[in-house]
This record gives sequence, C-alpha cells and structure tokens, in this order.
Amino acid sequence: MKKTAATLLALTLSISMVNTAAAEVKISAAYIALGDSLAAGQTPQSQIDTGYADLIAQELSRNQPVALFSKDLAFPGFTTADVLERVEEEATQELLASANIITLSAGANDLLRLVQANPADGSLQFQRIQSDFALNNARKNISDILSRLNEAAPNADIYVMGYYFAYPHARESQKEGIAEQLGILNEILKNEAEKAGAIFVSVDEAFGENAVSKVPNPGDVHPNFEGYQAMANEFLAEYREGWIVEDRELPEPNPISFEEILQEQDEQAADNSQPDTEMEEPADTDAEELETDQSAGLLPDLKSGYLALRTVLPIV
Repeated sequence: MKKTAATLLALTLSISMVNTAAAEVKISAAYIALGDSLAAGQTPQSQIDTGYADLIAQELSRNQPVALFSKDLAFPGFTTADVLERVEEEATQELLASANIITLSAGANDLLRLVQANPADGSLQFQRIQSDFALNNARKNISDILSRLNEAAPNADIYVMGYYFAYPHARESQKEGIAEQLGILNEILKNEAEKAGAIFVSVDEAFGENAVSKVPNPGDVHPNFEGYQAMANEFLAEYREGWIVEDRELPEPNPISFEEILQEQDEQAADNSQPDTEMEEPADTDAEELETDQSAGLLPDLKSGYLALRTVLPIV
C-alpha cells in the first residue's frame, strides 16, 4: 500500500512538473537583439544574413508563441558607447518596453578596433595600455547599458552574449596576447551581468582558439552559419534545457549587402512619404505579405538609420 501511494505521489509530482514547464513556454516571446554586428548577423563576407539572433528566434517559434522579434537595435561596428547612446533614444525605449527577452552583444569593437591583424603573415599587434583603457571604458558602459535596460524593459530577461576568439587563422605565437584580452572582456561581461541580474552566455569554449571552420575568412572576424549556430545553442542551453538548433534546421544562405539594405530603406522611406490617397494596395498581394507589412508597422521608426535587417514575426 505504501509503495502504491509513493508511486501515485511520484506520478502526481511528475505530471505537475510537466504542466508547469508547459505553462512557462506558453507565454508569448517578445525578443529583441541588441548590439554589434554579431547581433545583426554579419557574415564573413561583410553582408547581413542569418545570425545567432535569427536562429534563436527560429527555435523559440518552434516551441512557443513568438509575438515579436527585431534586430533593429543591432548595428555593425557598434561599440559599447554606441549601444549606450542607442539605448537612451526615446524610440528605442518604446521598443524595449515590449520585450521579455533581450540579448546583448557589446564590447568586442571596443577592443578589436585596436588590433592590427595581418592575414597574410598571421600576425596580431595591439598596445596593452590602450587595450586596458578600452576595456575599462567598456566595463563602465556595459554597467550603464544594463542599468538602462532594466529600467526600459522591466519584464525582460536579459542575456549578455560572450565572445569567441576572433583570430583562429593567426600564428600560434601571436594568439596568446589577444586571447588574454578577450578573456578579460568576457570576465567583465560576466561580472557586470551578474551584478545587474542578467544572464551571461559563454561561447568561447564552443569555438576554442582554432575554430577556422566557424570563422573561415582569415581577413574577417565574423562567424559563418556554423559559428552562429554554436552561439544560438549556448543561449538556448541557458534559456531552456533540451532546446537546440540542429544542423538540418539551418536555413539556406540568403545574404544581403549593406548597399541593398540602404536602398531598401530608402525605397521604404519614399513609399511612406506618399499621401494616403496614393497608397493603394495591389489586388494580388497575398495574405502572408500583408501580415508581414502590418507587423512591421508595429515597430517605431528610429531616428538613425540601421544596417541590420528588420525581421518581424507575425503577432500571435
């Protein structure tokens, strides 16, 4: 009898745990990717395509309702100072207020812009004093960014993305110094995340120092799909155990150049400036295109131009 009661109790607890887990993922996700070129999805060929944020949003949508996904706050070349300035913009505050998931990539450009890399001979050069100064500034800015995010998005879980070793093609004798500096940056990001109640997502072990398959261009520090997949899966390991982006789930490459993005933005701006009487919807517009257009209209226009693609999932 006792054994039967214990079995029933265990079964009840098991069912309760399953129901609790299911309830958690029913909440509609509103995901905003904030930061530098990694958040934007820049490729090793200096284009924009599927990045870790897109893969995260894809996996979220496979497992729970997703109300919003935006990369509008991601811009190639952004330093922590640039991200801080962007976060403080009024239109950004409006967008962040709707978020319940935020990923932040910021800090690498503060450091890597000081590195002189020569892909021809595999050499890396940087000044330690300048690097230390840049890392200290990054620490202060990250602290301020996270403080602003907590204020602007009180309902959001904030994930601070770490960085991988960006120069796997360099000579082994050249790697130690910059690897140490990137390690310090990751420690800064981790410490500031913990202080702010955010979650640090470590990606360096998923890459290592010889990840030439993930960072294939000797003259570029950006990862390919394999690298972004690794970053997305490190996030998912923190977000929900068992969720993972499989190889078969990777989309086909569909890169777009910065010039094409700017042209598209100019065309959209021109269309938006037309009087309402001239804005007639084509009769053959299908439902999917209309839904996407309507969803995109829910996002505020930000005062400065972005090179990141806007990606909005239909409101659930």
